[in-house]
Amino acid sequence: MLETLLPIVLFTFSTSITPGPNNLMIMSSGLNYGVSRSLPHVLGICLGFPAMIVAIGLGLGTLFSQFPLLHEVIRWVGIAYLLYLAWVIANTREVGSADTQKPFTFLQAAAFQWVNPKGWIMAVGALAAFTSPNGEMWAEIARIALAFIAIGGPCIVVWLLFGVGLKRLLTEPRHLRRFNLTMGLLLAASVVPMVLD
Repeated sequence: MLETLLPIVLFTFSTSITPGPNNLMIMSSGLNYGVSRSLPHVLGICLGFPAMIVAIGLGLGTLFSQFPLLHEVIRWVGIAYLLYLAWVIANTREVGSADTQKPFTFLQAAAFQWVNPKGWIMAVGALAAFTSPNGEMWAEIARIALAFIAIGGPCIVVWLLFGVGLKRLLTEPRHLRRFNLTMGLLLAASVVPMVLD
């Protein structure tokens, strides 16, 4: 167990701290809505993604291998939704105006994990790398899910606080517009590898 713990920790940290749809959206939420209004979004990611890992690990992956069209549909729905979110972020003109002044709820953020292309890559990659057919599957899946709660959660909070910190710097409306446009474009760009795959 200890020999796999360090690789799981390193994998979890490196995939959770790097830019991706969740981090870009939570940073934008921190900037536009602040910490308290963004907490349901944070919790939705922190609990929704590990729940997805558990579901895939316990057999949903088999369903997708038997019905690849289902996975393809989810993939394209996720791409379309990310592009929509990129458009909303890019068109935010003032603090708190994104999407009729409502940040993601807990359920929206948790459900988003199922259509997040980077999330699928992370979940499948972790399960492929850190579980074994001869091992105790429940314990291995639980270990991965707990790592994403314990390590991934603080990484999400770092991005939220970074967004909140930027709020102090982006007091001029044109700077805020440029920032939101950049975040929207980066979120849209994060979809490109998924479209080309």
